[in-house]
Amino acid sequence: MPSPYLEVIRSPRVAAILVLGFSSGLPLALTGSTLQAWLTVSGIDIRTIAWFSWIGIPYLLKFLWSPLLDRYVPPFLGRRRGWMLLTQIALVLGIVAMGTASPEDGIWMVGTLALWVALASASQDIVVDAYRTDLLPAKERGMGAAVGVLGYRIAMLASGGLALILADQIGWRSTYFLMAALMGIGILTSFLAPEPATPSDTPRTLADAVLAPLRDFFSRRGAVSLLLLIILYKFGDALAGTLTTAFLIRGVGFDLTEVGVVNKWFGFASLVTGALLGGIIMTNMSLYRALLFFGVLQAISNLSFAVLAWAGKSYALLVFTVAFENLASGMGTAAFVAFAMALCNHRFSATQYALLSALASLGRILFGPTTGELVALMDWSNFFVVTFFAALPGLVLVWLLREEIAAVESAAPVPA
Repeated sequence: MPSPYLEVIRSPRVAAILVLGFSSGLPLALTGSTLQAWLTVSGIDIRTIAWFSWIGIPYLLKFLWSPLLDRYVPPFLGRRRGWMLLTQIALVLGIVAMGTASPEDGIWMVGTLALWVALASASQDIVVDAYRTDLLPAKERGMGAAVGVLGYRIAMLASGGLALILADQIGWRSTYFLMAALMGIGILTSFLAPEPATPSDTPRTLADAVLAPLRDFFSRRGAVSLLLLIILYKFGDALAGTLTTAFLIRGVGFDLTEVGVVNKWFGFASLVTGALLGGIIMTNMSLYRALLFFGVLQAISNLSFAVLAWAGKSYALLVFTVAFENLASGMGTAAFVAFAMALCNHRFSATQYALLSALASLGRILFGPTTGELVALMDWSNFFVVTFFAALPGLVLVWLLREEIAAVESAAPVPA
């Protein structure tokens, strides 16, 4: 009898999610860190470069237009794959156009095109998240979340680290053209990816697409508490991650190469391993137990940074800390994404998932700037202890909402 683990890993649905994760992650650095590097070497002043960080705002506001993607269906490939194809074509055109622009000669044009790419990328994220939610049965959600993270992170390495190396060799224009060509992988997948086994009905009106997802969500028992759990589950993990690089360089004294090799590359490998391991474990573990177990590991991993701060510069401890934190974060991400997928009604999955993902980043965005103040008021070790305690309310909520989480997983909400 074939292993349930192998059945999930070999699923064509999971394979499609892996490639679409790559397609989602590729544009992010092209309007973020890679664009900042391009502006820097082009001699653009630092104040202007700082304003370019606002280009990422569409990722935070994507829930505002997600009802349109739930309500309207393109005349080809269905509601999800049709919109995926359209957003991917928009991305190819935008990335190519960015490659033809020049920061020195037209900074406003570069900014406008980057904003176009960010809007198209955020829209693609809406549809890919909705497609994943509609496509995967309960037993494949954990692994689907894991391989989605894997594809996303590989793409960020391609459009981040690899793009910088290529730009140094072949120039920015050719680099952006090559990144646009890589979007062809996502376009091909949009044509070949399987349709959900049971396609859901579309909302009948735009008002229905806006209001019905909210009515649907808040009709279930514990809806407000479940939303609070979405906000708090990775709150401590996000706070600790805000200043990790600054801590390793300024707080402990590692140089850029050491941080780049261990924290970025080794950390990437650990994060992906954690996500995949979490997805495999979740094949035979309830969603509640996964959220609780992986959440505990996330919280404890923050304390490893406190230990590193107490111990001082230690390469062995650096490797352990980075590996443990990223492994735990990857496992927690797999459980969290599976939980968010389970919360969505397939009729409104684009709108509901976009809203949930926005709420998940709310705490990090609102409290991220305060992390610098906390470090200024206390030493680094105490800061990471605080992030450990910041993770505890989310764990308490997981325990208190165990019945609601079990009902969400079985798609049978507990009656009010």
